[in-house]
Amino acid sequence: MKTKQMLFSGILAACAFPQLAYATNGMNMEGYGATALGMGGASMAYDNGTAAMMNNPATLAMMNEGTNLDLALGFLSPQVKSSAGGTTSSSSADFFGGPAIGWVRKQNGLLFGIGMYGQGGMGTEYGSDSVLANPSAQAVSPGLVNRSEVSVGRVIFPVAYNVSPDLNVGGSVDYVWAGMDMQMAVRGTDFLQMAGGTSPMALASGAMIGSFMTNVVPMLDPANRVNWGYFDFSNKNDFTGQAVGTGYAGKIGFTYKLDSKTTIGATYHSKTRLSDLEAKDASVSFNVNADSGMLAGGAASGTYVEATIPVAGKMTVKDFQWPETYGIGIAYEASEKWMLAADYKRINWAAVMKDFKMEFTPAGNTGLAAGFNGLPMNVVFYQDWKDQHVLMLGAAYRMTDALTLRGGLNMANNTVPDTYLNALFPAIIKNHITAGFGYAINKKSHLDLAFSYAPKVTATSGVTGITTSHEQYNGQLVYSYHF
Repeated sequence: MKTKQMLFSGILAACAFPQLAYATNGMNMEGYGATALGMGGASMAYDNGTAAMMNNPATLAMMNEGTNLDLALGFLSPQVKSSAGGTTSSSSADFFGGPAIGWVRKQNGLLFGIGMYGQGGMGTEYGSDSVLANPSAQAVSPGLVNRSEVSVGRVIFPVAYNVSPDLNVGGSVDYVWAGMDMQMAVRGTDFLQMAGGTSPMALASGAMIGSFMTNVVPMLDPANRVNWGYFDFSNKNDFTGQAVGTGYAGKIGFTYKLDSKTTIGATYHSKTRLSDLEAKDASVSFNVNADSGMLAGGAASGTYVEATIPVAGKMTVKDFQWPETYGIGIAYEASEKWMLAADYKRINWAAVMKDFKMEFTPAGNTGLAAGFNGLPMNVVFYQDWKDQHVLMLGAAYRMTDALTLRGGLNMANNTVPDTYLNALFPAIIKNHITAGFGYAINKKSHLDLAFSYAPKVTATSGVTGITTSHEQYNGQLVYSYHF
C-alpha cells in the first residue's frame, strides 16, 4: 500500500509542474537523467536508470528484475543577453525548474513501464525597456515586452527485453505535447518588406495583407507608414503555453555485449507527429501614422497621427515538429572501478526548422479592424537550421561500494545560422562540461546528482544586427527506489 501511495504521489507531483527545458543541444537537453548528464549525456550502452526511455530504451533491459521508481527534479538557468547601438539587455527568463518521473517493472527478462519527461524547448523575455524596445538601438517596439517560450514534453510507454545474455532490444510509444508563447515585435520597415515579399527574414501574405495594403496603407503617411507590428499569443502560464498541440512519436534501440568489458548500443527516435499548435486568443497589432480625417472615417485632413490598430483572432503555428534522431555509443568497463562511455548523436533539425510558419485568422473585431475579420494572414519566418552532430564523452569512477563519481563533455555544432538568428530564439549553445555523483543510500534507495555548464556563445544576426550571447547552468537530482 505504501509503495502504491508513493507512485501515485510521484505522478501527481510530475503532473503539477511544467516540463520546461531550454536550448542546449539545439532545443534538446544535453542529458536526460542525472546519471547520463554527469557523463556528458552519454547513455547509449549502459544502465542509466528509467531516464533511458528518453535515451536508448534498450538499456532499460539492463536493470535488475523487479520494480524501479525514479523521481527527478531539475533546474535550468540560461543567461542570455542581447545588445545593439551601445545598449545591452538581459533576458529575465533565467531560471526554470521541473520534475520528471519514471516507473518500470521487469519480470523474466521483459520490462515495461511509464514515464513523463521534458523533451526540451527554448525561450527568452525582454522587458519594455530592453534593447528591443529602444528606438536608438535597433528599435522595433517602444514600450512593449518581447518574449518567447517553447516547451515540449512526453508521456512515454517503454518496453525492453533480454533477447540473450548479450543482446537487449527496446522501444517506446510516446505521447507528445507542445506549448508555445510569443510576444514579438517587428519594425515597421521590416513588416512592409515582409508584406512586399522583399524581406530577408520573413514573408507575410494572404487576404489580410491584401486588405491592409489596399484599405489601410492609402491613409498612411507616405514618409513613415508603419512604426511597428506586434504578434501576441501569450498567457504567461507556468503550466502551458497559449498555443498548444499534441501528437505522438516512437523510439527503438538495442545494446550488444561484445565481450565481458565492452557494450555497444544504438537508437533511433522518430520525428514527432504533432498537431498544429492553436492559440484561440491571439492578436496582431499595427502602430501606424494615419491621416486623422480618414482614420475617423471622413475625408483626408493632411494631418497624420500615430495610432495602434489591434486585430484579435486565432493564431495557428503550422507543422511544428521535433526532429528524428540517430544515436550510437559504446561503454567500456576498464576495471572494477572505471567505466568509460562515448556516444555520437545526429539530430536532424534541418528537416523541421527550415521555416517557422504561422497563420492568423482575425475574428470578432469592430471599427477599422472589422474589415479584417475572416481574412487570414500567413507568416513565414526563415530559420534554415542545420543538422546537429553531438559527441558525448563520459567517465565514472566507483570510489566506494556506495559512491560513484562522474564527469563528461558534450560537444556540438551551433545549429542556428547567424543570418536568421532571432534574439527571442537563441538556441546557439555548443559545448557543455558536466559532473556528478551517485550514492547508494541502502540496497533499495539510490541518489544521483549532476551539474552542467555551457560556456558562453556569442553570435550576431545578419538581418537585425543584434548581438546575442548565451551561457547556461543546469542541474538534475534523481531519487531511485527499487522494490
